[in-house]
Amino acid sequence: MTRFTSKQTAALGGWNQYSELRYYITENERMKDFLEKREKGQLLIQRNRRLKENLLRPMQLSITEDGYLRCGYKVMLVNPDYPETEADLVLGGDLSLCMTLEEIKSPPSDQLEVPCGLSAAQTKIPVGRNTFIILSADRNAMGQVLRYGQNFCLATTGGFEDRTLYLSSDHRTLLRSSKRSWLQEVYLTDEASYLNCWQAAFLDPQFRLEYEGSPVPANAKIILNHSQTNRGLAAHRHLFLRYVGRFGKEVEVAAHTHLDSHRVEKPRNHWMLVTGNPRRDSSTMLDVPKPPAEDARAPEQDARAPGQGADPGGQ
Repeated sequence: MTRFTSKQTAALGGWNQYSELRYYITENERMKDFLEKREKGQLLIQRNRRLKENLLRPMQLSITEDGYLRCGYKVMLVNPDYPETEADLVLGGDLSLCMTLEEIKSPPSDQLEVPCGLSAAQTKIPVGRNTFIILSADRNAMGQVLRYGQNFCLATTGGFEDRTLYLSSDHRTLLRSSKRSWLQEVYLTDEASYLNCWQAAFLDPQFRLEYEGSPVPANAKIILNHSQTNRGLAAHRHLFLRYVGRFGKEVEVAAHTHLDSHRVEKPRNHWMLVTGNPRRDSSTMLDVPKPPAEDARAPEQDARAPGQGADPGGQ
């Protein structure tokens, strides 16, 4: 059994007192630093809370008066719902293009880190993360009617007042590609260049050349092609992103033109630039009920007046 002398016992007691004093001083310094950061709003949870509040800040979409899109309008990019036959597990419903938080890794300030990723989510409410502004290529032609084949930019503020990010894309490389499909990546950046330019194309390729230069209608299906790479913006409903929790399930968005056997773009490449609803009971034109089709009205008319549709030559 080890026995300590009086000198060794005194030295050991002094070391314990010194350790306790150092621990007490360290804890006080940590508490002081914590209280100081909390007063200044520099805690990680406070920064993330403010960042999320800005991304989810309600936005007001622009209301079109003549039914056409103009530069300066605030819109939502929506991939309309369609029956997916190429995959079993998909994310249904209307999907809107959103800024994703996957690329944000504990920012030292309340600003966004660039480049930011993009995704498609089931949300119809315009907020900071899914509201985009239509800008001309030179960023000066505000109020000008947007036309098919014209270069334009799609920018978002993400809920911030002093930050503008542009929807961009570039050729696929070994170091830069989409995370699930390994296709051409789509991202948000604050650098203004030709990589920010996009073009709207008419949905039917047989009439696409005839509609070149015509105004682009709002809330109608179009094709969005990247001007630099000539790749169409696509929503991959079957490719879920690995993270789930902050805003629910989200799927991948990439730049790739999906063609069927007739060389026609698949519904993955169909997009709508949704504007605001002038009514007060809803915020977007997606909430407005669509009028019944003409072929759906025909049976109702025949049921109401069966004698009017009879052929006079058969009597």
